[in-house]
Amino acid sequence: MQEYYKEDLAFIHDVGFNDYALKSAPGILKILAENNIREGLILDLGCGSGLSAQEFTKAGYHVLGVDISESMIAIARARVPNAEFLIGSLFQVDIPPCNVVTSISECLNYLFDQNSDRQTLINLFQRIYSALTPGGVFIFDIAEPGQVTEGITKGFTEGKDWVVLVEKEENQEKSILTRRIISFRKVGVHYRRDDEVHYQQLYEATDIANELHQVGFEVQTMRNYGEYALPKAHAAFIARKSK
Repeated sequence: MQEYYKEDLAFIHDVGFNDYALKSAPGILKILAENNIREGLILDLGCGSGLSAQEFTKAGYHVLGVDISESMIAIARARVPNAEFLIGSLFQVDIPPCNVVTSISECLNYLFDQNSDRQTLINLFQRIYSALTPGGVFIFDIAEPGQVTEGITKGFTEGKDWVVLVEKEENQEKSILTRRIISFRKVGVHYRRDDEVHYQQLYEATDIANELHQVGFEVQTMRNYGEYALPKAHAAFIARKSK
C-alpha cells in the first residue's frame, strides 16, 4: 500500500495546518454536552496527529484514534500518551461499542484505501450505527463538489524551516479532487523534498444525509462546528442513534 502523510508532510500538517482540528473541538464538545454525552469512548477516525484527541481527553473522554499514516500516529502517541492509537484504514478498522464516533477534516473523502468507494462508506455508516450505544452520536464532515471551480489552482504555505506547494484539480464529471503536494523541510543545512498525490471523492451533502437516514440515524446538517465556520463547499453532520 502506498504511504500517505509521510514524515515531513505529517510534521508540516501538524504545525502548519492545525486550525481545523483545534477550532472545531469546542463546537464538537458542545454538541456532546447537548446530547448528554459527558464521558465514555470517542472513536476518532482519521485522527491525524492527535489534535482532536488532545482536546477530547482534556474534557474527560477516553479516545481511540485511527489513522493510515504511521508518521501521524507517532506524533499523536507522543502528544496524547493517555489515549490509544491504531495504524490502519478507517474503513476497515473494527469499531468497538462507543458513545461517540468522530471524523474531522474531510477524512471520509480520501481515497487512500483501494477499497474506498460509496458502498464502502455506506457499510461504514452501518457498522458505526451498530456499534454506537443508544443515544450515541456520529459527528463528521465532508468536502463537496466545487472545491475547484475552474482549471487548476496552485498555492503555497511557508513556515519555519518548511514550505509546502499544493496543486488542486477537480474532475467535475467524476467528482474527484486531485491534490499534488510537494513539501520541502529543512534537515540540517539542506532542504529535503517529498511528493505525494492525494485523491478525494467529493460527495453532495444531501446524498450523505439520505444515506445516513437509510441506515437509521437522525441527521442534522451544518456548515460549522460551533463558532468555527467550515471552508467553502464543506458540510458537517450530527448523526444520532435513537435511545
